[in-house]
Amino acid sequence: MLETPATPAPANREGLILHRHERLLRALEDSAFDALVLNPGPGMRYLTGLNFHLMERPTVLAFKIGHPPAIVLPEFEMSRLQALDFEIDPFPYTEDPATWGNAFKQMAHSRDLSASRIGVEPRSLRFLELEFLRDAAPEAQFISAESTLAFLRARKDRVEIETMRAAVAAAQQALQATLPMIKPGITERDLSAELTVQLLKAGSEPEFPFAPIIAFGPNSASPHAVPTDRKLRECEPVLVDWGANVESYFSDLTRVFSYGPPSEEIARIAEICEEANRAAREVARPGIPASDVDRAARAVIEQAGYGEYFTHRTGHGLGLEGHEEPYIRSDNEQILESGMTFTIEPGIYLPGVGGVRIEDDMVITDDGAESLSTLPRNLVVL
Repeated sequence: MLETPATPAPANREGLILHRHERLLRALEDSAFDALVLNPGPGMRYLTGLNFHLMERPTVLAFKIGHPPAIVLPEFEMSRLQALDFEIDPFPYTEDPATWGNAFKQMAHSRDLSASRIGVEPRSLRFLELEFLRDAAPEAQFISAESTLAFLRARKDRVEIETMRAAVAAAQQALQATLPMIKPGITERDLSAELTVQLLKAGSEPEFPFAPIIAFGPNSASPHAVPTDRKLRECEPVLVDWGANVESYFSDLTRVFSYGPPSEEIARIAEICEEANRAAREVARPGIPASDVDRAARAVIEQAGYGEYFTHRTGHGLGLEGHEEPYIRSDNEQILESGMTFTIEPGIYLPGVGGVRIEDDMVITDDGAESLSTLPRNLVVL
């Protein structure tokens, strides 16, 4: 296990990036890496605040112990570096692809990467950038640094938590504005479109964690349903799984409704899921393994006789990505620590009948856990 940082994160945004750089460099030393290279994505945003999109032109951020960060990027993107409040060395290239490799070689030479142990994000680094890096540093070893980066990002600082709280608030506001649209005859697709509009009006950035999931009746028995043209009928479940994006931090919530009284079985599994959600929230605290949270929720559903219909883990980490560490599943012995954020989302899915999932966004505190989401968890009859 890597060492806990000796100094706490700043309470405001000023200095946060430099504090993250310090933590990263200590983590690289602890993990015996000489350097780290990143594609555009959550890791780059976390360490720089820059939000580049992956495209046909390569962009790579490099950290080398003892040096300021370096970035290879298109020349026309240079102006984006002017707003940064920390030192960074740019290695730009022109639109001519023949210049791209030279920019990588200049960066690699400036950081003496030729015989380095270089950490990478295996799920993010593309073959395109990897080939340029291999050509620029042919003797380097490229090794997964996934666990090192996950360790850094899993424990959110105060600014991150408040940003996620805002993302939850935006999502909840959007849903409440959408609820009057839930009436017999509306389609899943139309309700998803309305919720999308309301998310934007509530302050979400356009890049949602995922497209809103709306599932009526039997369709709600699919955990990752895709909205269709199916029309809502009275007295059947309406499952809504949605999230917002505030300053690149995500929320992820699920609630279930019914237009008119639900069937006895849907009402029953809704009560069980609510109880399972509560059991998991109550057991969550620092110092316990993530598996304990999963087991708390799963035990309620299994004791009620629906264990085979709870087909996924209880939750997943949340932050700059919709799914990240820590994963709340029965075989994950990772110890929960203050600042970790994740979902709790037990569900029961009855094929051909319908399903229920109740999902909240949680943060581990110094002495327990707090739900960032506050909407009622019971099945609401509209």
